[in-house]
Amino acid sequence: MTSRPEHLPERLALLSDVQAAEFLSARLLEGKDDVPSIALNKVAEPLAGDDARQELHRVRVLIDDALGKFRAERPTAADAWLAPRLHETLRLTRREAAEKGFWTYLALGVAPDYVVWRHLPEPKADGSRVRVARDRFVGPHYKQSFARLWWAAELFRDGADYRPVVVACGNQDMLNSALRLDVVDHRPTAQALVRLLERGTVRTGREVNALTPAVNAAAATLMYDIVAPDVERDGEALRDWIAGAGSALPSSWNGLPEGPEEERVPEGAVRLLVDHFEELFADAPVRGRTSEQPE
Repeated sequence: MTSRPEHLPERLALLSDVQAAEFLSARLLEGKDDVPSIALNKVAEPLAGDDARQELHRVRVLIDDALGKFRAERPTAADAWLAPRLHETLRLTRREAAEKGFWTYLALGVAPDYVVWRHLPEPKADGSRVRVARDRFVGPHYKQSFARLWWAAELFRDGADYRPVVVACGNQDMLNSALRLDVVDHRPTAQALVRLLERGTVRTGREVNALTPAVNAAAATLMYDIVAPDVERDGEALRDWIAGAGSALPSSWNGLPEGPEEERVPEGAVRLLVDHFEELFADAPVRGRTSEQPE
């Protein structure tokens, strides 16, 4: 199995898709080879400045904690634990998080062992080869191993409260489908989806995969940001949170960290959308659901 890189620099960097292609060998994707970290860091572009958020060991320690905690469990169980802690450790702006090369470096330069452990499929009964999908290293934000967790935490947190993130990331179908939807950028919509999971209105993958396209399609005619408005975002809270990165303690194994002290999502807006989404779900085609089954 791919192991922890032996030679890690002090600071994070950027890695382009072209540069990454050189290191994405078939044997790495099969979990049989390590990344040649010295060679990789010769071509990676160091991040400018001396921001505490760029210290590589902060992220690597978190990854080691995740592996230590979940190595003996199903890898999917790590998502709900790691997502809020990765978000709180990195303390990125959305503009910074949109830099694809940052996530590529994190996957290949910092924690390829984690990516392989988390995403390598179970061995096939016929003994044929299994590989990690390349997009777990270099894919879009809803596929890439670490970008998907950061964006899930960013979109599903309720101000400083990461509890909704744990709920959303605890359901792989919600995590995989919701991040593809532009509408989830509307905070009341994101929180309403979480409420439906908490209530048990949607449970199975089929139900989630029926709900999310229905919610997305309805947004074309019902403007959620108009009927269920959010509060105006306060950039000062995010700036203060980022400025505190240097003095922040490592994330706890047990208690959740806290995000930026932004105002919470308006409860009335969430309740309105929960009611509306329940109606949408009642009419949504769920594969395997019959009219006799309770909705």
